[in-house]
Amino acid sequence: MSLFGHSSHVAILMGLLASPAMAQEQAGGTGLGDIIVTARRTAESMQTVPVAVTALGGEFLEKQNIVDVTSIPQFTPNLSIMQQSTSLTAASVYIRGIGNQEPSSVAEQGVGVYLDGVYVARSAGALFDLVDLERIEVLRGPQGTLFGRNTVGGAIQLVSKKPANDFALDVKAGYGSFNEWFTKARVDTGYIGGSPIKASLSLMHRQRDGYIDNFYTPDSKDPGAVNADAIMVGLQADLGKVTVNYSFDYNDRRGTAPYFQMLYATDDVKNYFGQSASLGGDPFLVSPDRQKHVYQAGFVDNDGNLRYDARAKIQGHSLTIAYEPIDELTLKSITAYRKFNQDTILTLGGNGYLKGVVLDPVTFAPSVGAVTPINGNNAPQRQWQFSQEFQALGNMGDLSYVAGLYYFYEKSSEYNRQNLTFVLPGGQAGLNLAPVQAFGGTAESMAAFGQASWKPAMFDGKLELTGGVRFTGDRKTLTISGDVNPALHGNVDYTNVSWLGSLNYRFTPAIMAYVRASSGYRSGGINPRASVINIFKPEDVKSYEAGIKSEFFNRSVRLNVAVFQTDYSNQQINQFAAGSGGVTSLIVNAGKVRFRGVEGELTVAPVRGLTFDGSLGYTDPTYKTYLYLDPTTNAIINVADEARMPQTAKFNAHVGAQYVVPVSIGELTARVDYAYRSTVYFHNLDRVNPFNVETRSRPDHNLRARLALSDITLGSGKLELGVWGDNLTNQKNLDFAIDFGSLGFAAGSYKKPRTFGVDAKISF
Repeated sequence: MSLFGHSSHVAILMGLLASPAMAQEQAGGTGLGDIIVTARRTAESMQTVPVAVTALGGEFLEKQNIVDVTSIPQFTPNLSIMQQSTSLTAASVYIRGIGNQEPSSVAEQGVGVYLDGVYVARSAGALFDLVDLERIEVLRGPQGTLFGRNTVGGAIQLVSKKPANDFALDVKAGYGSFNEWFTKARVDTGYIGGSPIKASLSLMHRQRDGYIDNFYTPDSKDPGAVNADAIMVGLQADLGKVTVNYSFDYNDRRGTAPYFQMLYATDDVKNYFGQSASLGGDPFLVSPDRQKHVYQAGFVDNDGNLRYDARAKIQGHSLTIAYEPIDELTLKSITAYRKFNQDTILTLGGNGYLKGVVLDPVTFAPSVGAVTPINGNNAPQRQWQFSQEFQALGNMGDLSYVAGLYYFYEKSSEYNRQNLTFVLPGGQAGLNLAPVQAFGGTAESMAAFGQASWKPAMFDGKLELTGGVRFTGDRKTLTISGDVNPALHGNVDYTNVSWLGSLNYRFTPAIMAYVRASSGYRSGGINPRASVINIFKPEDVKSYEAGIKSEFFNRSVRLNVAVFQTDYSNQQINQFAAGSGGVTSLIVNAGKVRFRGVEGELTVAPVRGLTFDGSLGYTDPTYKTYLYLDPTTNAIINVADEARMPQTAKFNAHVGAQYVVPVSIGELTARVDYAYRSTVYFHNLDRVNPFNVETRSRPDHNLRARLALSDITLGSGKLELGVWGDNLTNQKNLDFAIDFGSLGFAAGSYKKPRTFGVDAKISF
């Protein structure tokens, strides 16, 4: 379907466009204020940057009580972020249809996630509590020149709040549905004792009971329960021409992942596990309807403890030193170390302690015993990384530039024990299997990059030409063990050149248009979940984009629109291959895809205190090639006409309204946000995943609202009180799903039900 095939839909929704962060500040009440971003590694107004970028301010994030990035797609065009099954920290992130579903500790992302300029390498550790952010920037389209490999879809920048010049103290607490409560505090020391050093400390604790009742666990350990602590520390030293920033972040998440219930099953699977209750086991549950009361079995971990939960710890250190020898030049060093450790119970089967007829693997004699669709313990799952980046940022007359060197090294490993019962044809008996997937690997990457922008004097600074290039070298090793004996060893090396060229012209001080062409590169590697050395090549992306950034009516209206085409070659496709070896997959370079789409963001501030905002995203993927090995003929065929793009909604939109009015004791703020997302599939081919259509996530309509009374004088401080609600439409859509193919069933988790809450904040 062409980009313009939905012109009527686009025309209707264009009237509802915008971006929520853009609506947060007004310049003296007479217009919209500037939004500063670092999309080109330097601080610039968003309206002057020839990049499609959405920025969400820290104040907006706090008022919405957003604690991690999974809520950001509600406010951002063509962005999808989903929490993966069983894990508390693993995310699938897609921008404009490009991303990665594989959560292993060695899998490369398709969208780069950065915290204060430091690359968070693994999607398995990409979800962590956002304690105190200044803003979130979502850069759409390949960012291979300045941000490097694995940003073929785009990049998400998390920018923490730096220590303040003066002493300040903020304390906030809240309580909501499912006994959910949180406390958070931030203290800024200001400059300490007249020194050039200032510091900040932010703490947060939050916990929630589960929202699905498991008969085997208390409320505090039911599916959906969480107990998390987070710390962020910032230190800054202003030493004249040198500025030093050190930051530390720590997350400790414990809880039970959302209930992953069995949705559909073959007749053989239904007949086999359906005998459980008559054999003395729990009743077998398979239903496409969201359940409230369930039996969910635990699993004995490596220490011999029966558990139902998941545990994860993430921490990071970064040291940024900026030296400004002259006004026209800044030299910067970013040194960072990060690590995560995860221990997850794989409650993927969505059932309790079942019993069935099992065959002895040697004699094939039948007996009644414990059976399970699938369960296990992925522990330990570990990763640590070190990175060093040097940058030179400056300008010479009409020319501004960024140049740098980058080094990255990581080591990761995973030990995944699974138990499953393989149902034999006819559904009368099964085989109990206990596959083990274990692997460990390293990755090393080096790069040199440069980008320059030229504003010829003859055009009075209205015209800007930008060009950039990045040279990257990657080296990877992988060892596969577990059930593979002897262990398999492999290594790969890749090089890449990514480039960018753009032209933008400012027709008036408030209207700028741009065209941009860029390329990106996602590193290849070795599949860790296979029983052979399965090597896959890097992905290559070329993107073409045109856009307009504009403001009207004395800056009371802001409209940004972009259209794009992305050509995607050697797409790395996970071909799900569950079977007697457990949950496995093959990774092949099977795809060649063309994406076309449009994005729009509009903010309107018609009168003082009133703001309307929203956004629209449309992505239309078309497979040109999808090569598939037909198991019946052993021939490679092109099935492009039947392939689907996983985790990609064709449409997403957001509409928000906010009204701020002074009252006798402070300021009253009312905000309402509505977000729409069209259908999402979770697998590429129906012929491989027969329940792919049934397990799609239907169109989602999310409504959230908040009413707050702020600026209430309380001694020497200010008090804010708020009441809020989320998923007010109580949508019952799948958040994530897996079709287990040859195991004969599909399972998934539903989004959290409607919630309400109150919060209070006091600032000194």
